[in-house]
Amino acid sequence: MAESAAAPYGNWFTPYRAVLRSRMRSQQAYPLSFAADMLSSLLVGVVEFAEVWVIYHNVRVLGGLDMHAMLLLFGLSNVTFAIAQIAVGHTDTLPTYIRLGTLDAFHLRPQPLLLQLITSDISLRRLTRAAVAAAVLAAGLVENNIHWTTTKFALLALSLPAGVAIFAGLFVAAAGLQFFLIDGSELTNSFTYGGAFAAQQPTAVFGLPLQVLFGFAVPVAFVAYLPTIALLGHGGPDWLPAGLAWATPGAALWIWALALTFWQLGVRHYQGGGG
Repeated sequence: MAESAAAPYGNWFTPYRAVLRSRMRSQQAYPLSFAADMLSSLLVGVVEFAEVWVIYHNVRVLGGLDMHAMLLLFGLSNVTFAIAQIAVGHTDTLPTYIRLGTLDAFHLRPQPLLLQLITSDISLRRLTRAAVAAAVLAAGLVENNIHWTTTKFALLALSLPAGVAIFAGLFVAAAGLQFFLIDGSELTNSFTYGGAFAAQQPTAVFGLPLQVLFGFAVPVAFVAYLPTIALLGHGGPDWLPAGLAWATPGAALWIWALALTFWQLGVRHYQGGGG
Protein backbone atom coordinates (compact mmCIF):
# COMPACT_ATOMS: atom_id res chain seq x y z
CA MET A 1 0.00 0.00 0.00
CA ALA A 2 2.80 2.39 0.87
CA GLU A 3 4.47 1.81 -2.49
CA SER A 4 1.24 2.35 -4.44
CA ALA A 5 0.53 5.54 -2.50
CA ALA A 6 3.99 6.92 -3.27
CA ALA A 7 3.84 6.07 -6.98
CA PRO A 8 1.72 9.09 -8.09
CA TYR A 9 4.37 11.44 -6.70
CA GLY A 10 6.90 10.24 -9.28
CA ASN A 11 10.64 9.86 -8.75
CA TRP A 12 13.65 12.11 -8.23
CA PHE A 13 13.58 13.30 -11.86
CA THR A 14 9.90 14.30 -11.86
CA PRO A 15 10.42 18.01 -11.02
CA TYR A 16 13.16 18.33 -13.61
CA ARG A 17 10.97 16.67 -16.24
CA ALA A 18 8.16 19.10 -15.42
CA VAL A 19 10.48 22.07 -15.92
CA LEU A 20 11.77 20.72 -19.23
CA ARG A 21 8.23 20.12 -20.50
CA SER A 22 7.23 23.67 -19.61
CA ARG A 23 10.28 25.05 -21.42
CA MET A 24 9.46 23.00 -24.53
CA ARG A 25 5.83 24.12 -24.49
CA SER A 26 6.83 27.76 -24.09
CA GLN A 27 9.16 27.57 -27.10
CA GLN A 28 6.32 26.21 -29.23
CA ALA A 29 3.71 28.70 -27.97
CA TYR A 30 4.42 31.03 -30.90
CA PRO A 31 4.64 28.75 -33.98
CA LEU A 32 5.95 31.38 -36.40
CA SER A 33 8.75 32.44 -34.07
CA PHE A 34 9.59 28.81 -33.34
CA ALA A 35 9.71 28.00 -37.06
CA ALA A 36 12.00 30.98 -37.66
CA ASP A 37 14.35 29.79 -34.91
CA MET A 38 14.39 26.29 -36.37
CA LEU A 39 15.13 27.69 -39.84
CA SER A 40 17.97 29.87 -38.57
CA SER A 41 19.53 26.89 -36.80
CA LEU A 42 19.17 24.85 -40.00
CA LEU A 43 20.95 27.56 -41.97
CA VAL A 44 23.79 27.63 -39.43
CA GLY A 45 24.32 23.90 -39.92
CA VAL A 46 24.20 24.19 -43.72
CA VAL A 47 26.62 27.14 -43.78
CA GLU A 48 29.08 25.33 -41.49
CA PHE A 49 29.05 22.33 -43.81
CA ALA A 50 29.39 24.57 -46.87
CA GLU A 51 32.52 26.16 -45.40
CA VAL A 52 34.20 22.80 -44.93
CA TRP A 53 32.99 21.55 -48.31
CA VAL A 54 34.56 24.55 -50.09
CA ILE A 55 37.91 23.84 -48.41
CA TYR A 56 37.96 20.19 -49.46
CA HIS A 57 36.60 21.00 -52.90
CA ASN A 58 39.71 23.08 -53.53
CA VAL A 59 42.35 21.22 -51.50
CA ARG A 60 41.11 17.66 -52.24
CA VAL A 61 43.18 16.10 -49.42
CA LEU A 62 43.82 17.75 -46.07
CA GLY A 63 45.59 16.08 -43.19
CA GLY A 64 45.38 12.74 -44.99
CA LEU A 65 41.59 12.95 -45.37
CA ASP A 66 39.70 13.42 -48.64
CA MET A 67 36.19 14.72 -49.33
CA HIS A 68 34.48 11.45 -48.39
CA ALA A 69 36.43 11.18 -45.14
CA MET A 70 35.52 14.79 -44.41
CA LEU A 71 31.84 13.82 -44.42
CA LEU A 72 32.50 11.31 -41.66
CA LEU A 73 34.67 13.74 -39.69
CA PHE A 74 32.18 16.61 -39.99
CA GLY A 75 29.21 14.38 -39.20
CA LEU A 76 30.72 12.87 -36.05
CA SER A 77 31.94 16.20 -34.68
CA ASN A 78 28.76 18.14 -35.38
CA VAL A 79 26.25 15.47 -34.32
CA THR A 80 27.93 15.11 -30.94
CA PHE A 81 28.32 18.86 -30.46
CA ALA A 82 24.72 19.59 -31.48
CA ILE A 83 23.34 17.01 -29.03
CA ALA A 84 25.52 18.36 -26.21
CA GLN A 85 24.46 21.90 -27.10
CA ILE A 86 20.78 20.93 -26.96
CA ALA A 87 21.22 19.25 -23.59
CA VAL A 88 23.61 21.58 -21.74
CA GLY A 89 24.57 24.39 -24.11
CA HIS A 90 22.34 26.84 -22.22
CA THR A 91 24.71 26.65 -19.23
CA ASP A 92 26.60 29.48 -20.93
CA THR A 93 23.78 31.78 -19.73
CA LEU A 94 25.05 31.37 -16.15
CA PRO A 95 26.59 34.90 -16.07
CA THR A 96 23.12 36.33 -16.77
CA TYR A 97 21.65 34.31 -13.89
CA ILE A 98 24.42 35.57 -11.62
CA ARG A 99 23.95 39.23 -12.54
CA LEU A 100 20.15 39.08 -12.19
CA GLY A 101 20.29 37.15 -8.93
CA THR A 102 18.28 34.28 -10.44
CA LEU A 103 20.91 31.80 -9.32
CA ASP A 104 20.12 32.61 -5.69
CA ALA A 105 16.65 31.10 -6.18
CA PHE A 106 18.26 27.87 -7.38
CA HIS A 107 20.06 27.63 -4.03
CA LEU A 108 16.73 27.64 -2.19
CA ARG A 109 15.55 24.43 -3.85
CA PRO A 110 16.50 21.03 -2.39
CA GLN A 111 18.09 19.81 -5.61
CA PRO A 112 21.70 19.84 -6.89
CA LEU A 113 22.54 23.23 -8.36
CA LEU A 114 24.21 21.85 -11.50
CA LEU A 115 21.30 19.55 -12.31
CA GLN A 116 18.89 22.45 -11.86
CA LEU A 117 20.91 24.57 -14.27
CA ILE A 118 21.15 21.80 -16.87
CA THR A 119 17.41 21.12 -16.76
CA SER A 120 16.42 24.79 -16.59
CA ASP A 121 16.10 24.97 -20.38
CA ILE A 122 16.37 22.97 -23.58
CA SER A 123 16.98 24.44 -27.03
CA LEU A 124 14.63 22.68 -29.43
CA ARG A 125 15.62 25.02 -32.26
CA ARG A 126 19.02 23.34 -32.38
CA LEU A 127 17.42 20.07 -33.48
CA THR A 128 17.62 21.17 -37.11
CA ARG A 129 21.36 21.73 -36.81
CA ALA A 130 21.67 18.23 -35.39
CA ALA A 131 19.60 16.94 -38.32
CA VAL A 132 22.02 18.48 -40.83
CA ALA A 133 24.97 16.88 -39.05
CA ALA A 134 23.17 13.51 -38.88
CA ALA A 135 22.50 13.64 -42.63
CA VAL A 136 26.17 14.37 -43.33
CA LEU A 137 27.24 11.57 -40.98
CA ALA A 138 24.92 9.13 -42.75
CA ALA A 139 26.40 10.19 -46.10
CA GLY A 140 29.91 9.71 -44.72
CA LEU A 141 29.14 6.20 -43.50
CA VAL A 142 27.72 5.30 -46.93
CA GLU A 143 30.28 7.03 -49.16
CA ASN A 144 33.40 5.74 -47.44
CA ASN A 145 34.56 2.23 -48.22
CA ILE A 146 34.55 1.03 -44.61
CA HIS A 147 35.12 -2.66 -44.04
CA TRP A 148 32.52 -3.11 -41.33
CA THR A 149 33.28 -5.55 -38.56
CA THR A 150 31.86 -6.04 -35.09
CA THR A 151 34.82 -4.08 -33.75
CA LYS A 152 34.12 -1.08 -35.96
CA PHE A 153 30.42 -1.11 -35.14
CA ALA A 154 31.37 -1.12 -31.47
CA LEU A 155 33.81 1.76 -32.01
CA LEU A 156 31.14 3.87 -33.69
CA ALA A 157 28.60 3.06 -30.97
CA LEU A 158 31.18 3.99 -28.32
CA SER A 159 32.38 7.19 -30.01
CA LEU A 160 29.01 8.91 -30.34
CA PRO A 161 27.95 9.04 -26.66
CA ALA A 162 31.55 9.62 -25.54
CA GLY A 163 31.82 12.57 -27.95
CA VAL A 164 28.59 14.04 -26.57
CA ALA A 165 29.98 13.62 -23.05
CA ILE A 166 33.21 15.44 -23.98
CA PHE A 167 31.37 18.47 -25.35
CA ALA A 168 28.90 18.45 -22.44
CA GLY A 169 31.83 18.41 -20.04
CA LEU A 170 33.37 21.39 -21.82
CA PHE A 171 30.13 23.35 -21.40
CA VAL A 172 29.98 22.53 -17.68
CA ALA A 173 33.66 23.40 -17.21
CA ALA A 174 33.05 26.74 -18.93
CA ALA A 175 30.06 27.38 -16.66
CA GLY A 176 32.16 26.67 -13.57
CA LEU A 177 34.75 29.21 -14.69
CA GLN A 178 32.05 31.85 -15.12
CA PHE A 179 31.73 32.13 -11.34
CA PHE A 180 35.16 33.74 -11.44
CA LEU A 181 35.09 35.44 -14.86
CA ILE A 182 31.42 36.65 -15.03
CA ASP A 183 32.02 38.56 -18.27
CA GLY A 184 34.59 36.17 -19.66
CA SER A 185 32.33 34.20 -21.98
CA GLU A 186 34.60 35.01 -24.92
CA LEU A 187 37.42 33.16 -23.18
CA THR A 188 35.37 30.08 -22.33
CA ASN A 189 33.72 30.06 -25.77
CA SER A 190 37.17 29.60 -27.27
CA PHE A 191 37.20 26.15 -25.66
CA THR A 192 33.55 25.19 -26.23
CA TYR A 193 32.67 26.59 -29.65
CA GLY A 194 36.36 26.80 -30.59
CA GLY A 195 36.71 23.16 -29.58
CA ALA A 196 33.77 22.28 -31.82
CA PHE A 197 35.50 24.02 -34.74
CA ALA A 198 38.76 22.22 -34.01
CA ALA A 199 36.95 18.88 -33.78
CA GLN A 200 35.77 19.13 -37.39
CA GLN A 201 39.34 19.63 -38.64
CA PRO A 202 41.84 16.79 -39.17
CA THR A 203 44.11 17.14 -36.13
CA ALA A 204 47.12 16.08 -38.24
CA VAL A 205 47.17 19.52 -39.91
CA PHE A 206 47.95 21.22 -36.58
CA GLY A 207 51.44 21.74 -35.24
CA LEU A 208 52.66 19.67 -32.31
CA PRO A 209 51.57 22.17 -29.59
CA LEU A 210 48.01 22.25 -30.94
CA GLN A 211 47.97 18.46 -31.34
CA VAL A 212 48.81 18.16 -27.66
CA LEU A 213 46.22 20.82 -26.75
CA PHE A 214 43.33 19.32 -28.73
CA GLY A 215 44.47 15.76 -28.19
CA PHE A 216 45.05 15.69 -24.44
CA ALA A 217 44.27 18.97 -22.64
CA VAL A 218 40.98 19.75 -24.44
CA PRO A 219 40.60 16.32 -26.09
CA VAL A 220 38.28 17.17 -28.97
CA ALA A 221 40.45 15.07 -31.30
CA PHE A 222 38.86 12.04 -29.62
CA VAL A 223 35.39 13.19 -30.67
CA ALA A 224 35.69 12.73 -34.44
CA TYR A 225 39.24 12.69 -35.82
CA LEU A 226 40.48 9.57 -34.03
CA PRO A 227 37.27 7.57 -34.65
CA THR A 228 37.33 8.65 -38.31
CA ILE A 229 40.87 7.49 -39.00
CA ALA A 230 40.26 4.29 -37.02
CA LEU A 231 37.12 3.48 -39.03
CA LEU A 232 38.93 4.24 -42.31
CA GLY A 233 42.04 2.25 -41.36
CA HIS A 234 44.44 5.23 -41.37
CA GLY A 235 47.43 5.35 -39.08
CA GLY A 236 47.30 8.91 -37.79
CA PRO A 237 50.16 11.13 -36.56
CA ASP A 238 52.78 9.89 -34.09
CA TRP A 239 51.19 11.64 -31.12
CA LEU A 240 47.65 10.58 -32.01
CA PRO A 241 47.64 7.06 -33.48
CA ALA A 242 44.28 5.65 -34.58
CA GLY A 243 44.26 3.12 -31.74
CA LEU A 244 43.63 5.94 -29.26
CA ALA A 245 40.06 6.12 -30.57
CA TRP A 246 39.21 3.40 -28.04
CA ALA A 247 40.29 5.76 -25.25
CA THR A 248 37.51 8.25 -26.04
CA PRO A 249 35.54 7.35 -22.85
CA GLY A 250 38.72 8.05 -20.88
CA ALA A 251 38.94 11.48 -22.51
CA ALA A 252 35.32 12.10 -21.51
CA LEU A 253 36.09 11.13 -17.90
CA TRP A 254 39.08 13.49 -17.91
CA ILE A 255 36.95 16.42 -19.09
CA TRP A 256 34.21 15.68 -16.57
CA ALA A 257 36.76 15.47 -13.75
CA LEU A 258 37.94 18.96 -14.73
CA ALA A 259 34.37 20.20 -15.21
CA LEU A 260 33.15 19.05 -11.80
CA THR A 261 36.29 20.43 -10.14
CA PHE A 262 35.76 23.85 -11.75
CA TRP A 263 32.07 23.72 -10.86
CA GLN A 264 32.68 22.89 -7.19
CA LEU A 265 35.32 25.60 -6.90
CA GLY A 266 32.99 28.10 -8.55
CA VAL A 267 30.03 27.27 -6.31
CA ARG A 268 32.21 27.67 -3.22
CA HIS A 269 33.47 30.98 -4.56
CA TYR A 270 29.95 32.33 -5.23
CA GLN A 271 28.75 34.81 -2.60
CA GLY A 272 25.37 35.73 -4.06
CA GLY A 273 23.99 38.15 -6.63
CA GLY A 274 24.23 41.13 -4.32
CA GLY A 275 20.53 41.92 -4.59
